[in-house]
Amino acid sequence: MDTLFLIAGKAVWFFLRPETLLLLLFALPLFLLWRGRVAGARRWLTVGLCAAIISGAVPVGNLVLNPLERAYPARPQVANPAGIIVLGGMEDLSPAYTGRMAQVNDAGERLIVATELARRFPEAVVLYSGGQLALAPVDKGAFEIGPDILRRLGLPENRLLVEGRSRSTAENATFSRALVPDQDERPWLLVTSAFHMPRALGSFCAAGWRNLTPWPVDYRGGELLENIGWDLAGHLHALNTGVKEWIGLLAYRQTGRTGSFFPDGCSSPAARPAQD
Repeated sequence: MDTLFLIAGKAVWFFLRPETLLLLLFALPLFLLWRGRVAGARRWLTVGLCAAIISGAVPVGNLVLNPLERAYPARPQVANPAGIIVLGGMEDLSPAYTGRMAQVNDAGERLIVATELARRFPEAVVLYSGGQLALAPVDKGAFEIGPDILRRLGLPENRLLVEGRSRSTAENATFSRALVPDQDERPWLLVTSAFHMPRALGSFCAAGWRNLTPWPVDYRGGELLENIGWDLAGHLHALNTGVKEWIGLLAYRQTGRTGSFFPDGCSSPAARPAQD
């Protein structure tokens, strides 16, 4: 069932991603021209061109990302955590001609902050959760790359727990919970990208975790007027990220993988959603 959910999610996202919809806005006028409907083609070409100009000049993605990223406070107050959970998703491999070296993508701050927190709280264990990210086999899994980088950054082996089977956020939560069956009353820190935190926290709540403190990192949004300027690739990337996360959050809510859009039921008092 989980595999079918993953496949369906990838298929739906292929058609709903903003850049695909933008391409369709230009494909439709071409189709209308072939059918001899010139007036309709002109109208849709105008719509497509306006959408492309707005997408390239205005950071519309910020409007989608901001509600997700501002749901929980940055750097909350916490004392004596039992552990630090860092979710995968920042892993990457260099090209084959380099020997497939482990490297990180633009979510690499997850590993950096997890290392900082591990040094700040030397008694806390670090639980890395990230498995096979692709449906097809790959050369090296996330469960190898992420922990390997943490070790290189100085994390002792006796403080590292690795969950390497998960393929989704819901599986992150479920499989990680199995590694910590006897959770005490001390808080656990949950480290992931800020836009991903509502879905991640909801998944961990649904899996039976309690007393979690979300520690959002890797902020992508900002004020709408901050980054106005021509950057079609950058603005589309931000919009893709935000729209994909909202679709994922809705799918998780509808399938019971999270109990609410912005949960706080299993979190510590420091983790309550921010109030406007």
